[in-house]
Amino acid sequence: MRYPIAMMILTLAMFSTVPLHAAESGLDNYLAGFDYAARKEMKIDSKTLMPLLNAGKAQLVDIRFKEEYAIWKVNPSISIPLNELPQRLDEIDRSKIIVTACLHKNRATIAMVYLRSKGIEAKYLTDGLTGLVENLRGDAAKELIEALATPK
Repeated sequence: MRYPIAMMILTLAMFSTVPLHAAESGLDNYLAGFDYAARKEMKIDSKTLMPLLNAGKAQLVDIRFKEEYAIWKVNPSISIPLNELPQRLDEIDRSKIIVTACLHKNRATIAMVYLRSKGIEAKYLTDGLTGLVENLRGDAAKELIEALATPK
């Protein structure tokens, strides 16, 4: 895409209940501090995510549409569709790293930018839900389920 920042601003404006100038202000602040470290910080892959989920340090937010989540979901995730995110921010656990995910990563990137513009520590899952599922087989799945069942 030629104009990814412009698309993100338009997307934030379309999905936000706040005026465009307010969405631009939060995005302006995010972009003003954007550098190589921020570029690296906004991403996480499923192999890095799994230990954080095991330790209760991350919350996985599946931002696909309700119908997509109903057909196929990945535990442990909560479903907050991208178009509902502005109205459901209270479901985000701000004490954890928020990892946004969709099948690949395009919508997850938009959600991550939106959350960061709201001051929430967020990353997007670079290998998407398909990558996470690929890494949640056999022993890895068993370890994650056992870790989630253990009180923190």
